[in-house]
Amino acid sequence: MRQWMAQLIGIPVDQYPSGRMSYDLRRLRLHGLISRIPRTHRYQITEMGSRIAFFFTKIHSRIFRPGLSQLFNGCPKAPNRTIDRAIDKLDQAIGALFQQAEFASCET
Repeated sequence: MRQWMAQLIGIPVDQYPSGRMSYDLRRLRLHGLISRIPRTHRYQITEMGSRIAFFFTKIHSRIFRPGLSQLFNGCPKAPNRTIDRAIDKLDQAIGALFQQAEFASCET
């Protein structure tokens, strides 16, 4: 199980000690996302864990993927790029805050 967890979080197995894995499993269990199968060393996902995984999968596919695609020019330029406009407004607001605080603005 350690090798799968290490692969999922993107680190080598030797940098993912068993103590950290135990800690991660305990946190998932205490948050109600997994439950231990009695008299085994196995875990199963709970109904709440399934619902949360489904929620984050949908958020990724419906919001993050298309939004980041617009932001990083992964799709053709279109007149309705709401993410670009929102990021520009945020950048202007941050610049205004820096000017109010008398900091030199950072130009990128």
